[in-house]
Amino acid sequence: MAMQLAEQSSASLLPATGLVSITRALERGLGAIVSAAAALLVVAEIGVLFAGVCTRYVFHRPLIWSDELAGILFLWLAMLDAAVAFQRGEHMRMTAAVGRLSKRMQSFLDVLAIAAPLAFLILVIDPAYEFAADEAIITTPALELSNLWRAAALPTGLGVMLVMAVLRLCTLGEWKLVGAAAVLIGATGMGLHLIGPALIPLGNLNLLIFFVGLVAILVFAAVPIAFAFGLATFAYITLTTTTPSTVVIGRMDEGMSHLILLSVPLFVFLGLLIEMTGMARAMVGFLASLLGHVRGGLQYVLVAAMYLVSGISGSKAADMAAVAPVLFPEMVKRGARPGDLVALLSATGAQTETIPPSLVLITIGSVTGVSIAALFTGGLLPGLVLAVMLCIVVWQRYRGEDLSHVSKASLGMIAKSFVIALPAVALPFIIRAAVVGGVATATEVSTIGIVYSALCGLLLYRRFDWRRLSPMLIETAALSGAILLIIGAATGMAWALTQSGFSTALARFMTNLPGGAPMFLAVTIVAFIVLGSVLEGIPAIVLFGPLLFPIAKQIGIHEVHYAMVVILAMGIGLFAPPFGVGYYAACAISRIHPDLGIRPMLGYTLALLIGTIVIAAVPWFSIGLLR
Repeated sequence: MAMQLAEQSSASLLPATGLVSITRALERGLGAIVSAAAALLVVAEIGVLFAGVCTRYVFHRPLIWSDELAGILFLWLAMLDAAVAFQRGEHMRMTAAVGRLSKRMQSFLDVLAIAAPLAFLILVIDPAYEFAADEAIITTPALELSNLWRAAALPTGLGVMLVMAVLRLCTLGEWKLVGAAAVLIGATGMGLHLIGPALIPLGNLNLLIFFVGLVAILVFAAVPIAFAFGLATFAYITLTTTTPSTVVIGRMDEGMSHLILLSVPLFVFLGLLIEMTGMARAMVGFLASLLGHVRGGLQYVLVAAMYLVSGISGSKAADMAAVAPVLFPEMVKRGARPGDLVALLSATGAQTETIPPSLVLITIGSVTGVSIAALFTGGLLPGLVLAVMLCIVVWQRYRGEDLSHVSKASLGMIAKSFVIALPAVALPFIIRAAVVGGVATATEVSTIGIVYSALCGLLLYRRFDWRRLSPMLIETAALSGAILLIIGAATGMAWALTQSGFSTALARFMTNLPGGAPMFLAVTIVAFIVLGSVLEGIPAIVLFGPLLFPIAKQIGIHEVHYAMVVILAMGIGLFAPPFGVGYYAACAISRIHPDLGIRPMLGYTLALLIGTIVIAAVPWFSIGLLR
């Protein structure tokens, strides 16, 4: 969500015209340099990982340094991606409450959404340099390089964002609002510092003050979620404990350095690639030839297409952007209401959260230690169950649709569309087979999909727009940076919660709930629906996954089954109005006003909830294919 002012006062702009124009040019120049570097790093990671797969599986001579080099480049990629997201205003914010305020207050909160991250960056820049300096004495085993080459990405990325934040505030020209935000942040920081000695004896009550109170205030004030987490964690650690501030940077480094998370930008890029090469359109065309003549047929196609496309891309935004433009024009011609279309699109986003290679599956595997291959296998049937539930609602709503003007596709047309779509339809199965068969890891398999899609676009579909590659790589960097910085910040918060003893208390409380496993699953569903709508999915999972998964295992719930329940509940919150960010993403992609989809969304949300309860009650849907 863009961190821009809704209005700017001409009176405040006039005296700052020269400064504003200079800082705007500097900001754009810095943004262009960082974006280019991030795009090149994405290409480099694809090359390194694909070379590792080829040398190991084809030539049987593995590159022992490929994972190490990929890890070094990945931290640089994550930090520069975060800077790209900051420059483009794409770090995740919760803006539902802000939209109800006056224009002037919205403008102030937009300034605060830049000033608060700036305060965090000022606080952590010195600990980041200290952390990087400490890493200089460590040598990597394969390449025998100083770990400073990797750790230097942290102060560099944070420093770039700090400069961008200063330039952005100068570019706005709203000096009164900037001053007010600075006074508010400074007064809050000074107040917390002064009462710091009184906070220490409060013990775990500080968790409520910082991780509930302060985080809630920052999130509902539309401060980007990653920086809200970071500010709360830094304040808690420095004011109420004797732990050095470098620990905040160390935990962020740990959270963003899992090599499995490298698949996040690569699968995002793969999702953009299948849309550009026409592979998504080919799959949708085949499904439309099969079902387009039945009542509600294109709605069924939408559900099935999202299921298939989600098996290629890990990004729900990329999935929706690939499917909606192909189907929606014809669906409107057939009389479908725009509100129902955007509601169904949003519902399919929640329905397909468990379809591999979902970024949420990858995140859960990285923070909880659950097997990625098991999650990829276990996620197939839950998505199918929810698809059936959505199709029941579609049947009920469209059983009276007039299709007198629609002709049934001939067998020849169906066969032709199948042949055209076959290379695209095969890709999800290639990805899954490569992971399950041990050909490539969940990180490396994304590069197989990228190379396969590029070859299909160049040789088969003859659609490969070289001019779109650079914008696609930059878009990949922005989305990935927003996700990875949240994971890093949430890892720091989760560490603080664990060290405080909160995880032990939570485990004791959840274990002693009456009703055993069924009650635990019920509480989980409710909790993650709320967390998914307020914090979005990935932050909620990174924050609470490491705490709750051991408890689930302790009371006898299979970890893959529990993962599916968590993901589906989180998806309902993420894609349901009025707070779900995924719902507004669906509205933006389909260019339909959010108000139109709220009422139609109720039926689909109920179907998703019933399906989630069924999956929670019947573990076989999650673990049946594992045996």
